[in-house]
Amino acid sequence: MHPEFPPVSFLAALSLLLPLPSHWRAQNVATLSIIAWLFILNVVYGVDAIIWSDNVNIVIPVWCDITSKIIIGSTFALPATCLCICIHLEHVASVNRRKTLLSDKRIRQLFELFMCFGLPMVSMGLHCIVQGHRFDIIEGYGCRPTTYVSIPAIFLIWVPPLTLSAIALGFACASFVQFARRRSTFARYLDTSRNGLTIFRYFRLMLLAVVEMIWNIMVTSYTLWFSAMDIRPWTNWADVHWNFSRIDLYPTAFMPKIVITHYYLAWWIVPASTFIFVAFFAFGKDAVNEYTACIMWIRRNVLKQTIGQTAPGSVPLARYVMCSQH
Repeated sequence: MHPEFPPVSFLAALSLLLPLPSHWRAQNVATLSIIAWLFILNVVYGVDAIIWSDNVNIVIPVWCDITSKIIIGSTFALPATCLCICIHLEHVASVNRRKTLLSDKRIRQLFELFMCFGLPMVSMGLHCIVQGHRFDIIEGYGCRPTTYVSIPAIFLIWVPPLTLSAIALGFACASFVQFARRRSTFARYLDTSRNGLTIFRYFRLMLLAVVEMIWNIMVTSYTLWFSAMDIRPWTNWADVHWNFSRIDLYPTAFMPKIVITHYYLAWWIVPASTFIFVAFFAFGKDAVNEYTACIMWIRRNVLKQTIGQTAPGSVPLARYVMCSQH
């Protein structure tokens, strides 16, 4: 039993609301997708930790059918979002001085929507090929997807996220090279472009993508290593999917210590990924300005306090209006 799981999960989910307004205004599909996926995963983990804190009862099987597929989709979604960020940063760093057209932005947003949501949905469907039975319920953790660990499963479940992360690292390196070539004029170019980036936001996005990719590669490699210890030969569809509707139950009292440790470490991956993301965007200068603007708007419009003349260096009144509109 882990009483810390629910509060950690819900705290992580709520912390994602801090960087949400600025990314919503920037219409950055990739970072909004990271926020959406991590928020959903944290809520799922928190609810599961409450319902199955000390039991393996089959309470709401439809919930488990949905959330187990969401977990599979997230393993593709998070590397895909990092890849989208790196592609955009490389494009910004290498593009000529012409202004970005609105049509270019729309095309990029549609591509990112497919990569961040369409591709994970495809992975959810492909998972059925190597899904040995309906799902598992682990005491203290709740519903988890099941995979018939075999060579096809390795190429369908673990190789694609590793490939996406590796490609994203390549784009990250290319964007850094392009920046190094144009470092003297790069900040001025960002100020005159229509991509919504500043030099500080650009580097935060790059650093976030690199850290998340390295983190994803480590996590996926660890999961692949642990799962591969029980690799089985692929025989045929009927054999792999025999008794497909069954639900396997795993009380912790009957689980080996190494398996319990694996599930414990794997559970912390989602909150850790969330706090990494929030750390990059929730405490920067622009984020602090957002919080200040919102607080001042609340003081003026909710608490009806009179705010004096704006002092030099403080947040201008226009920011209060922007906060009230979003």
